[in-house]
Amino acid sequence: MVVGTIIGASIFVQPSEITRQMPSVSGIVVAWIAAGLLTICGALVCAELASAFPRTGGVYVFLKEAYSPAIGFLWGWAMLWSMHSGIIAAIATVFARYLAFFIPMSDLALRCTAVGLVVTLSAVNYVGVRYGGLVQNVFTGAKVLAIVALIGAGLLWTGATPVDPPGIAHDVTAQGFILAMAAGLFAYGGWHMVTYTAGETKDASTTIPRALLIGTLVVTACYAGLNAIYLRVLPLDAVRASTHVAADAADQLLGGGGAKLMAALVLVSTFGAVNGIILVGPRVYYSMARDGLLFKWLGDAHAGFHTPHRALVVQAVVASALAATNTYGALFGRVIYTEWIFFAAMAFGLIRLRRRPGYRPSYRVPGYPVVPAVFIVVSAVIVVTQVLSNPGDSAIGLGMVLAGLPIYFLWSRTRQNA
Repeated sequence: MVVGTIIGASIFVQPSEITRQMPSVSGIVVAWIAAGLLTICGALVCAELASAFPRTGGVYVFLKEAYSPAIGFLWGWAMLWSMHSGIIAAIATVFARYLAFFIPMSDLALRCTAVGLVVTLSAVNYVGVRYGGLVQNVFTGAKVLAIVALIGAGLLWTGATPVDPPGIAHDVTAQGFILAMAAGLFAYGGWHMVTYTAGETKDASTTIPRALLIGTLVVTACYAGLNAIYLRVLPLDAVRASTHVAADAADQLLGGGGAKLMAALVLVSTFGAVNGIILVGPRVYYSMARDGLLFKWLGDAHAGFHTPHRALVVQAVVASALAATNTYGALFGRVIYTEWIFFAAMAFGLIRLRRRPGYRPSYRVPGYPVVPAVFIVVSAVIVVTQVLSNPGDSAIGLGMVLAGLPIYFLWSRTRQNA
């Protein structure tokens, strides 16, 4: 699940975003390594919290326990209306666009295909976590094997390796590096989602930390290998200008049929990613409803399938609406940076919890307190840089998230008066 939800479509296009910010191969490599290390730091923090609170809901539970139900509610609020549902819609749309590589479609057909994928995979997960898990395992295995094969082809490639253009390293700026790392972190997104399913995981306090560590290391190895191949077979300017860098690299490696093979790989990858993200999200809404922070009926599990069926339906409706109206881009783009505010709060919450009597995790972050402190500082720098680079959209996004606070207090008052 960790590998399948992280590896979606971004790694096949996002390297161009990083290359636009970093004008040298060495800078690009450092940005990817930094993004991977920060992701591993976050995974370590998540692993300890998951071992201390092995309950369904993940980050929502951690924030609620470390601070208050209000902070946990804001995370769930942002997830449902933009962060989580938006990424489902976005990746489903990428799936539809790559399917159009084989079956030409109009804009309306593309939107209907994206909605159809959301509805189909929601239905699969509705009838049981076993079925959703089976789809996840099959498609994750297929995409990792395909990535390994592409890396192998790149290593065996006998063409001329492009040379890093001379005299441009001095153009690297601190802001450019941070923006490049933020673009890399987008490709690593989803590492925390496995914690949402803790309530349905056998021996969750041990299994989830292990899954987080192994999963993030596997993804980091895949990403490092793919980027090494991109930079080995394509000139830096070509990587920077490309909108489908993986397809361009495959064409260079395998000839004219490479683009079709990459389109097929992206279809497999996005299908598995959408399935994993659909599977985990409703567990948060289910947990919030059980805690009285959402409508009680969202906290029901299906009598026969034992899945959070109503939360699955609500998520499918929101994600389908975003895909059908093509509004996910504005919502997601404005709100995604706020995810790192919550991640920084989660890491600081770990420090708070360490001082609390009765806090007894079965796994502890190695290198404490340096690891969470580094994660907090870098997360804060990323957020500030993103805000400064696009203050208008950032203010709108933060306002959308904070709009959940009056909803929370109104909901709490209504419950008290009931």
